Amino acid sequence: MKMLKKSLPAAIALLTGSVVLAQAPSPQVRQYADGYINGRVTSSNGPEAGVWVIAQTEETNTPFIKIVVTDDEGRYSLPQMPDFTYNVWVRGYGLLDSEKVEGRPGDENLDLTVELASTPQEAAKVYPGDYWLSMLDIPEASNFPGTGPVAGGGNGFLPSIESQSRFVHEFKSDCNFCHQLGNEITRTLGHMDALGFDSHEEAWIYRTSLGVRGGSMQGAFLQFGIDGMSQTMANWTRKVAAGEVPPMPPRPQGVERNVVVTLWDIGGDQDFMHDEIATDKNNPTVNAYGPIYAVSAGHGTLDAIDPVTNDAYQFVIPTREDPREVSSRFPPPGNPSNFWGMEHLWGNENPSDPHNPMMGPDGRVWMTSKIRNDNPDWCRAGSDNKFAQYYPLTRSNRQASVFDPVTQEFELIDTCYATHHLQFANDPDNTLYFNELLGPMFGWINTRLYDLTHDEQLANGWCPQIIDTNGDGVITKPWNPANSENPDPNLDTEVRKNLYTVIPDPNDGNIVWGASEDYPGFIVRLNRGNNAPESCISEVYQVPEGSLDPRGMDIDTDGNPWVAMAATSEWAKFERNKCDVLNGPGTDAGTHCEQGWTVYRTPGPRMGNTDVPADFHYFGWVDQHNISGLGANTPILTGSNSDSLIALDPDTGEWTYLRVPYPLGFYQRGLDGRIDDPDLGWKGRGLYANYGTHLVWHTEGGKGTTGKIVKFQIRPDPLAH
Repeated sequence: MKMLKKSLPAAIALLTGSVVLAQAPSPQVRQYADGYINGRVTSSNGPEAGVWVIAQTEETNTPFIKIVVTDDEGRYSLPQMPDFTYNVWVRGYGLLDSEKVEGRPGDENLDLTVELASTPQEAAKVYPGDYWLSMLDIPEASNFPGTGPVAGGGNGFLPSIESQSRFVHEFKSDCNFCHQLGNEITRTLGHMDALGFDSHEEAWIYRTSLGVRGGSMQGAFLQFGIDGMSQTMANWTRKVAAGEVPPMPPRPQGVERNVVVTLWDIGGDQDFMHDEIATDKNNPTVNAYGPIYAVSAGHGTLDAIDPVTNDAYQFVIPTREDPREVSSRFPPPGNPSNFWGMEHLWGNENPSDPHNPMMGPDGRVWMTSKIRNDNPDWCRAGSDNKFAQYYPLTRSNRQASVFDPVTQEFELIDTCYATHHLQFANDPDNTLYFNELLGPMFGWINTRLYDLTHDEQLANGWCPQIIDTNGDGVITKPWNPANSENPDPNLDTEVRKNLYTVIPDPNDGNIVWGASEDYPGFIVRLNRGNNAPESCISEVYQVPEGSLDPRGMDIDTDGNPWVAMAATSEWAKFERNKCDVLNGPGTDAGTHCEQGWTVYRTPGPRMGNTDVPADFHYFGWVDQHNISGLGANTPILTGSNSDSLIALDPDTGEWTYLRVPYPLGFYQRGLDGRIDDPDLGWKGRGLYANYGTHLVWHTEGGKGTTGKIVKFQIRPDPLAH
């Protein structure tokens, strides 16, 4: 099944060559450019240290940006520059953006002059979203539980919001889920002025019903109580309208000045690029110098950037059923978008709805994508499939697909369970695990077996979450329902934690972890044993007191999970070997190993009335192979609200921000890292992420802006080239 969509306009002539690009030729054949531009940045204060120098060109096949940071003397060096003409300019905290100056590789003294910001308001225009969001006051704890609508004598919040921590959990998770909060468009209401609202409250109620995500926004907004939530948001935007600004962020320091950022345009101006992938997590030299792939959820495409030739191209992901009959999860707008009117941006044209790509050891790209509507009979009760007999399944919203870059063909694979995120185990079967967002189970495909047989049923498996609550080391059916009033101590217990994430243990392919956002948050461990599904045993652990919303999850080489607490802006490490109890009575509650947790809270600005940082961490990643140069097993958070990746040194508790200052609005969901050539040091390595906002027109530049693939490198000093 070969599905090829026209390339992006800048790369139309390269479609035939894209076959070659996808084969990832040897480093001797494909290399990055080695040009550089040097200079110094000064203002009326003298040399400007810790500010960004940005070089941008549209002469490449897809627009290209390189960003570096100045040293103590204001010097800069832009490395690995393709041979084109660039507009070079400066952005920095406390400064106005400088005038653009033309430069080319080989320029040794391209000096730049920048002006100081004359007011706090001028300076604050380039602050990250989390600084602006820190001006929002979370309602005082005394407001909860809510007492209902104001018209009925209540305080405007619903009784279901029973505490301030529950408010924070739902606010950070639901309102940040689609896009960055605190960027210019969310902190202001100027684009609503023409509609003539009498108050900020009215404008907020209406704006959260608009466009392609209006229904989801409205539902998230109303769950708090429309009176209380509209007032909370209106109080924030009134502050901004009155000229109040957040404190100035610190400029990059130390190793933060060694960061090199490269960006390529990808997709179109309506694309929702959910995630990217560059290589195999277990072997980061796979696909060296090859394309970086991203999936466009709304438009059903697999998009690619060639980082050597700076080309962009895309492929339509097919469905097994007629795409005109495959349902889309994106309904048409109920109220017109301020940008796109009533246009149904993500309808049924290409309804595969890819969510997450992952690369296997042979360079093929596996994805969670929709191939059909209803589950086949082999998934359901009455089937002779052993997994369906053990735990029948009636529905799944996505299944799986795999793209071969050599043949440029897709293969579609059915799954009974819904797929969301996916990750390869480090085992001989190349087991590909999936989390089941719609239900309480883990699913997997034995990809080695599938490649041998192309038998979907034979290669698929899944297990529910059954806790060994009677402590006998095996699972006993029938299981007690979770929270049963009269549990039988002789039987085991099923828990039902909807999993957002999945990550296998790198040392044992039968063990896999998942994170659940079920309030206040849990992680679940599955051991498949040697006779799944009967041998599958799970364990569940609640997040520590004060932490909320485990969302992203990764694992270090010792098998210890690291959990990104999205609502409370933390990295939390869990060490199972510190637990005194692993199973037995009461362990289904998950509160039996508080001592297993170590929590590190990020240092960003706090939201009003709390000690909770305003940043939001959609996901997290552990640098098992020291690709970044910060050390093996460095845990890195996605600073989805702070235009940054945020690396932690667990030994010192120190944080390193890898900031993307332009274009503002770097909202990333995931990341990975690749080694192109281990002998080239920093020049042969890079971390990769992408602008993953649902609403790409929220990015600096507005309507017409496209998504970006972003590469991070850390060199030994700010002038290395």
